[in-house]
Amino acid sequence: MATTLLVSNPFSPLPHRSFGHKRSTHLLRRPAFTLKTLRIPSFKESFHSSPFASNSNSNSNSLPLFTRRFQLAARISTGDTETKISSDDDDDDDDDESSAVLLMGEDSASFDLAQQKISSWIYFSLILGVVLFVLDFVWIDNSTGFGKAFVDAVSGLSGSHEVVMLTLVLIFAVVHSGLASLRDVGEKLIGERAFRVLFAGTSLPLAVSTIVYFINHRYDGQQLWQLQSVPGLHQFVWLSSFISFFFLYPSTFNLLEVAAVEKPKMHLWETGIMRITRHPQMVGQVVWCLAHTLWIGNSVAVAASVGLIGHHLFGVWNGDRRLAIRYGEDFESVKRRTSVIPFAAILEGRQKLPKEYYKEFIRVPYLTITALTLGAYFAHPLMQAASFGLHW
Repeated sequence: MATTLLVSNPFSPLPHRSFGHKRSTHLLRRPAFTLKTLRIPSFKESFHSSPFASNSNSNSNSLPLFTRRFQLAARISTGDTETKISSDDDDDDDDDESSAVLLMGEDSASFDLAQQKISSWIYFSLILGVVLFVLDFVWIDNSTGFGKAFVDAVSGLSGSHEVVMLTLVLIFAVVHSGLASLRDVGEKLIGERAFRVLFAGTSLPLAVSTIVYFINHRYDGQQLWQLQSVPGLHQFVWLSSFISFFFLYPSTFNLLEVAAVEKPKMHLWETGIMRITRHPQMVGQVVWCLAHTLWIGNSVAVAASVGLIGHHLFGVWNGDRRLAIRYGEDFESVKRRTSVIPFAAILEGRQKLPKEYYKEFIRVPYLTITALTLGAYFAHPLMQAASFGLHW
């Protein structure tokens, strides 16, 4: 069952290409710490401002790039924010004119192995081990934890599995989204890392309880339809579930931030899956819910799907609200060239896909998601056996 819990690239100095009459487009990604428009001088401006140029009359504020220009190795473009850069020499405007697209958000799912520190991943492994141990002792283990008591208390509210399922989802949603809404205030009071520990330490046990209850009671409701014998349905459900995990929100890829090894940040993503939909986690959850509800076909599955989809639809509004507060006009620019409904911005012409768009997915995080999703599918029997053993 899918759940909501599961770097900006530096500019790369590359030699400037030979000049021609063809106009070129480069990606200029704005660093998160600046709100000013970045202007890259043309070749002539850069050369005349260098110490190697004779009789230089260039402005002292010009950026001395010499014969090079800053550009990203991945040459991709986005929609409507374009800054023209041309030579000061009117006679050579056609030769030197080029355009640069200013990317307001960050490049999602980027992973540079050279920037990784072994010590950081050792800390991550240690923290993960401690978290799993504490989670098991304090919540999962029926002899020491409070998880069974919590589920029993919620189950005591109603004899209906559908009502209990909806209630568990609602409790998780209120806590998870409520803490997310208080993030700015909480980080100011106790710091980014401490708030992340509070957020994860509260949300994770509730998510585990909801998932375990769903696994144990998914066939206990009233059967509404039975389509499991339909040829090809199993393959369709499997493929839909597999695709849904590729709609994970890019921030979940930042594992070192998730574990608070690095200082957690609220990112404004703009590439990769964000070009298809601005709220990929919502889309992935909807796809997962519809596929599993179609397969199971009973009232408990419907109740779980209604609760989860409703939670993520609220997250669409709440997420946009929080990003607008944090990033202001930068977010509005990203919002104009993206869409909530998948592919809508692309079909409307507001989002221009790069020529080699597929390269934004051939990255370590997406390869990892592929491996984990396949592993989770084959581990379904183990997950079911573990859930049954808890008797929640």
